[in-house]
Amino acid sequence: MVVTIKSSHVVKPAKPTRTGRVSLSEWDQIGTITHVPTVYFYKPSPKWLTQSNAVINNLKDSLSHALVPFYPLAGRLHWIGRGRLELECNAMGVTLTEAESESKLEDLGDLPSPEYQYLIPNVDYTVPLHELPLLLVQLTIFQCGGISLGLRISHAVVDGKSALQFISEWARISRGEPLGTLPFLDRKVLRAGDPPLARPQFDHAEFRLPPLLLGELSNAEERKKKTTLAMLRLTKIQVEKLKNMANEGRSIDSGRGYTRYETLTGHVWRSACKARRHKPEQPTALGVCVDSRGRMQPPLPDGYFGNASLDVNAVSQAGELLSKPLGYAASKIREAIETVTNEYVISAIDFLKNQPDLTSFQDIHALGGAEGPFYGNPNVAVVSWLTLPIHGLDFGWGEEIYMGPGTHDFDGDSLLLPSPNEDGSVILAICLQVAHMEAFKKCFYEDILSNSLQA
Repeated sequence: MVVTIKSSHVVKPAKPTRTGRVSLSEWDQIGTITHVPTVYFYKPSPKWLTQSNAVINNLKDSLSHALVPFYPLAGRLHWIGRGRLELECNAMGVTLTEAESESKLEDLGDLPSPEYQYLIPNVDYTVPLHELPLLLVQLTIFQCGGISLGLRISHAVVDGKSALQFISEWARISRGEPLGTLPFLDRKVLRAGDPPLARPQFDHAEFRLPPLLLGELSNAEERKKKTTLAMLRLTKIQVEKLKNMANEGRSIDSGRGYTRYETLTGHVWRSACKARRHKPEQPTALGVCVDSRGRMQPPLPDGYFGNASLDVNAVSQAGELLSKPLGYAASKIREAIETVTNEYVISAIDFLKNQPDLTSFQDIHALGGAEGPFYGNPNVAVVSWLTLPIHGLDFGWGEEIYMGPGTHDFDGDSLLLPSPNEDGSVILAICLQVAHMEAFKKCFYEDILSNSLQA
């Protein structure tokens, strides 16, 4: 695919906004602090044919107005020593690029496509961090009249829930509607910038390195291996079959049944162990991202704008996961999720505040290197977007025909997405080593099929 950049704009808030340095919470400064890519595709709209440049002008104007309440996104990050970051609210603005392609939407074929890389803005991390915009947007107009909207948004400033809040409110403004939910911008509710209160109350194994392959002293070799991305769909019937498998034999007295997330994540974990041909004694971890907003006492305010998710690990051995029913894997995942209480979150914040340096907890150092978090072989991480409003993004010309994650190239990273047509099906976007992907696909569907045949 050939994509030609026509113009690039720096979009700043439409009105004066607060300026000055803002402390970030511990959750903002660990894990993924790079820019997270997503892309939306839209069919041609008659509205675009009536006026030249209508789309880009609409996006520029509405974006500048959205950056008034969401002004932190128009700022810049600064390293302040000891692997820590601060946000400077300076209204430097975000980047909006207009591009065109000689291709048609249908030329993309199966989605996701390797061509995505041309439709989403690139971020050059060799540039000093304080020069990088926190939000980059690329509008690409196809020969057929359709468009794509590619975004990269800094995970050091927002998590998935907050990013979608901003994008949804930007779309509302573009449609001429008032804001639905104002962002709550005071990160002090998560003690941003405060000193530690005490020694951590809990052990916090999630901040230690996950298991290595047996016989290996580091994950350096696994990091180098080529990866590929796949989007695997499960129908509503297949999801229900997996839930039935996970809950088989559970009595009413054993509490609520395993959820869709616990079930699907357990299935991904087991399938990865099979595809990677792990030895029975191979330790393996599954990273679970838990939203702490409703687990805090009191809960975080509605519209909290920042990172409020904590990654915890379910740990087992491959042999145990594969020799026991799916319910065992789901039970390990539930155990990990249920550790995240108000007290646990407070303790985790104190754990990080007591660290002399946060570098080892940040993904930006993993880009092409041997540092930073890595959930590749023998581990896997599954993030859920199942309950997030990722679909139905209408800027005034109708809802998207497709939305998906951009290019992800870290082995073991995966996302669970709801189906856009709300039919109860689920899509798994997963990145694995090329050597393991075909076997994973086979294992992923084989277990459901064999269970159906037995039934």
